[in-house]
Amino acid sequence: MTVSTHSATSHAQSANIKRLRRSSAVSAGTYTYDGGHLVTGWHSHDEHQLEYAVGGVVEVETAAAHYLLPPQQAVWIPAGLRHQATMSPNVQSIAVLFDPELVLHDGDRAAILKVSPLIREMIIYAQRWPIGRLRDDHGAEPFFAALGNLVLEAIHSDEATLSLPSSDHPIVQAAMSYTKDHLQEVTVTQVSRAVAVSERTLRRLFVEQTQTTWRTYLLHARMLRAMALLASPDQSVQETARAVGFDNASSFSRAFTEFCGQSPSSYRQRSSAGMT
Repeated sequence: MTVSTHSATSHAQSANIKRLRRSSAVSAGTYTYDGGHLVTGWHSHDEHQLEYAVGGVVEVETAAAHYLLPPQQAVWIPAGLRHQATMSPNVQSIAVLFDPELVLHDGDRAAILKVSPLIREMIIYAQRWPIGRLRDDHGAEPFFAALGNLVLEAIHSDEATLSLPSSDHPIVQAAMSYTKDHLQEVTVTQVSRAVAVSERTLRRLFVEQTQTTWRTYLLHARMLRAMALLASPDQSVQETARAVGFDNASSFSRAFTEFCGQSPSSYRQRSSAGMT
């Protein structure tokens, strides 16, 4: 969740408000955020939300998963889904909200989508209609309906898998937390000791609860953390490699390129680009 260049304090106080519209005549609209580090707290909206990261990184947590929103990609958050967003210090984002009666979507989970040039330009253009406006005009509703349908089509055809699974199993949950807190140097032996189970039990529980192995979870956690770190203009590739547990930049670069589809240097350059 974001808000137009207000302070983090005032935004946090309003984080539990579900309806952001000031008028029932408004069926869709936008708001923007361009500021410092911010954690919204858990909340939900009566509207569907499309959060687009112009620059920097946005992280979105739901009960089911932890999503990373890299620059120039977007996350779809269905109406009513409780979530928490974390804005990186250099983030710029645009949120588009849709009345569920305007954009029909019956899904109940968030999704990352790759933003096409057309969707990107429509999101930027949509800023002419803030969600807090009191009146609408004849051009707004068909525009937002078209944008919403394009977004739903993109979700179904080209959803990105930039997320970590969550679990309500206490052992798996503790193992996930320990793993993420020790990405620089962590082994399955250390994790199993930390959560007081055998390695065999930990591996079995991980697969049962998340449908993935602990080793895969670790790799994805490292890559998502690396993406967040590289969004900082002061963070080098070498520093990032060490921070997420790689001994050298070349092995990190291979793993990152395979995961992300682009080199760490290219991603870093893209991430640091602001709104034009």
